Amino acid sequence: MTEQETILSLRAKLHQHNYNYYVLNQPTVSDKDFDEMMHRLQELEALHPDMYDPNSPTQRVGSDLNNEFATVVHNRPMLSLANTYNRAEVAQFYQRVSEGLGGAPFQVCCELKFDGLSISLHYSHGTLMRAVTRGDGVQGDDVTPNVRTIRSIPLQLPSHLSYPDEFEIRGEVLMPWSSFQKLNSQREDTGEAPFANPRNAASGTLKSKDSRVVASRGLDAYLYYLLGDEIPFDGHYQNMQAARSWGFQVSNEMKLADSLQDIYDFIDYWNEARQHLPVATDGIVLKVNSLSQQRHLGLTAKSPRWAIAYKFQAEQAETTLRQVVYQVGRTGIITPVANMDPVPLAGTIVRRATLHNADVMQQLNLYQGCRVLVEKGGEIIPKIVGVAQTEEHPLRPIHFITHCPVCGTKLVRFEGEAAHYCPNETGCAPLILGRMEHFISRKAMNINSLGPETLDNWFQQGLIHDAADLYNLTTEQILTPEGGGEDIARKIIRSIDESRHTPFEQVLFAIGIRFVGEIAAKTLARHFRTMQAVADATIDDLLQVDGIGMVMAESIIRYFHDTNNRNFVSRLAKAGVKMELSEDVLSTQTDLLAGQGIVISGVFQHHSRDEYKALIEQHGGRNVGSISAKTSFILAGENMGPSKLEKAQKLGIRIVSEDEFLRMIES
Repeated sequence: MTEQETILSLRAKLHQHNYNYYVLNQPTVSDKDFDEMMHRLQELEALHPDMYDPNSPTQRVGSDLNNEFATVVHNRPMLSLANTYNRAEVAQFYQRVSEGLGGAPFQVCCELKFDGLSISLHYSHGTLMRAVTRGDGVQGDDVTPNVRTIRSIPLQLPSHLSYPDEFEIRGEVLMPWSSFQKLNSQREDTGEAPFANPRNAASGTLKSKDSRVVASRGLDAYLYYLLGDEIPFDGHYQNMQAARSWGFQVSNEMKLADSLQDIYDFIDYWNEARQHLPVATDGIVLKVNSLSQQRHLGLTAKSPRWAIAYKFQAEQAETTLRQVVYQVGRTGIITPVANMDPVPLAGTIVRRATLHNADVMQQLNLYQGCRVLVEKGGEIIPKIVGVAQTEEHPLRPIHFITHCPVCGTKLVRFEGEAAHYCPNETGCAPLILGRMEHFISRKAMNINSLGPETLDNWFQQGLIHDAADLYNLTTEQILTPEGGGEDIARKIIRSIDESRHTPFEQVLFAIGIRFVGEIAAKTLARHFRTMQAVADATIDDLLQVDGIGMVMAESIIRYFHDTNNRNFVSRLAKAGVKMELSEDVLSTQTDLLAGQGIVISGVFQHHSRDEYKALIEQHGGRNVGSISAKTSFILAGENMGPSKLEKAQKLGIRIVSEDEFLRMIES
């Protein structure tokens, strides 16, 4: 067998083993044997780059390439379902279907409603070609590189099976409870806010621009609808069983109902049994099984007449509130957390519940030792929704704290913000670590060999006290206690050294001025051109800059009036970090688009969206995310969203094509 033939053979075997493990839960080889086959395939693919295949099993680990999501119009609209919450409304749906079919017999397919992110997968001759999110139902984002990392989604169907040459299969990308709990535990350890529920976590993960992040978070997928011109059966249930035989993960819990009572029985069973599922569900979907009957019933403007979603009621439990503790996040946000007597809720024992912020606490009117109602409602993070009762004897009211529980600094609350912050950015340990993590991040200094855990370890050991200390580290200092890890240490030091060449715009973002994001940092850098000029700017100077308001201006003034911050910036300058715009940037900067707010929409041919954003900023313009009466014009590529187009026409906003824009800035 040639090496090329071995590559094809290994790919087929690994696809099958992935299916056995992640879909059937019936592995037929050991982890060691699987890893050996994967490593062998990686070696052979490296020797034969001409054999590259984006759907190879080796591609499931993801890439650090920055994925820009192109907008794709759905071949068939992805409609949302009408919701119902009680048996009476289910009965009304059943009656409407019967009347719509003229009394003809029909079956309803009952299936679980998984709580995730809708996805459309397109296959050609058994190969995954494209994965698109629901978006607005008319068009969505192409997230194919990220979906390839989800191991329960087949990249290549076995060639010996009988399936249509072209078809679309829809389903739900979700995060299992186990992956969700692991991710939130990691986020809490690093001071990040936990995700509210698995759906939010899955959605945020799938839209990550780094597919390695997606690969690391353990997403899963269940498929629930097959579409195409040549699908095998008229029955939806039968089509999904066929899809299962091709290698797709289809829920085992689908059931055909011949009567309204059958539907009620299905609802009653899963209202309790869903608590034991490995993934989040928030209801049941009822679909007329026959596709020809579905077509006969038709659609409304927003939803099909042949399907409906029955939503489960949120579960509640009552327990006693014992105390409120306060966590300090890496950005300084103070999060109150309620400690309660243990109570069973939605299949788990609940002891803690987030209280979000001071406003929520005040609305709840909490007292020490009061009885509270706790709700989960499909969310793994419980929340207190009310006080159940007050004891007869007086209870002590619980008020939000006024000082940081870590460093004792008086808390602040900025105008328009719901959260309270600890402002001690240079003296409070969680904030110091948070600033360092921000400093090394990709859009800041991009020191990609470092991670939060390493920074935390060095901080605890006293090797570093802030991000400027990174530039004084040596390879010998960061070796393991046993003297190992020399290659890793060299890589880290090299990455730190390379960050000295980071453009000034990113440096200004990296130093961590509150409220100064990536776009504002670019605007400030291009206006003032040097760090010294930004540091010396007055309130009036800052307010002259397009997009800089009073809150941000005051924050910049506060930052540079702090002696610790000025010393920090000075030490970065001495370390060789760039403190002014480069000559290359200055030589290409113009004011052709000065004062103009520009929206980018659609798919482009000549440049990426990020490149167009950079061109707009280079010529003095400002990138804005949404259309308003203040929008100067829209830079529109192909497949511009219909809702954006309609809004632009209504407001009389000019539409500029890609070629027209390029001519505009060339002139």
